[in-house]
Amino acid sequence: MVEDRVLVWRLNRGDAAALSRVYEKYREDLLRLAASMLSDRLAAEDIVQDVFIRFAGLARTFRLTGSLKGYLATCVANAARNQIVAFRRRETADLDEALGLASNDAPPDAWAIYSEQFAQVGRAMAELPVEQREVVTLHLYGDLPFREIAAWQKTSIKTAQSRYRYGLDKLRSLLNSKVEE
Repeated sequence: MVEDRVLVWRLNRGDAAALSRVYEKYREDLLRLAASMLSDRLAAEDIVQDVFIRFAGLARTFRLTGSLKGYLATCVANAARNQIVAFRRRETADLDEALGLASNDAPPDAWAIYSEQFAQVGRAMAELPVEQREVVTLHLYGDLPFREIAAWQKTSIKTAQSRYRYGLDKLRSLLNSKVEE
């Protein structure tokens, strides 16, 4: 996008307003990505903040070679993946016990309407195998093409597409079984 290239150009020259614009532009998408990978809203917020802090540190030397949103989504996904690995090693809590996915910015009436749906989607996402969850979240929330996801997961494009399809099928199955109950 042209706006992203201009923002990066401004970042390279030390424009703090450009960093604020990037943050405001992509914050919600990145939070959804991290939250859907982790099923933990607070951890997702921490990851997004950490990614932007690191990004701010690179602002003067950062060179955009592709999509800015894709770059930031990859950083968030990597951080989420690292946290999942660390979490499994520590075995401190079950992911199913994690907090819901809703944002604190939502008005109370919207939260009341959507909270159960968010919880159901969060539980269903947590039941997906990690590889499928990563592909689904990177493609849907990160807008990354399967080519980039496959490179990130060190697999073929067909495997990434299959993981996406299987992940969506399992989500449909899990969510449909919840609706019928």
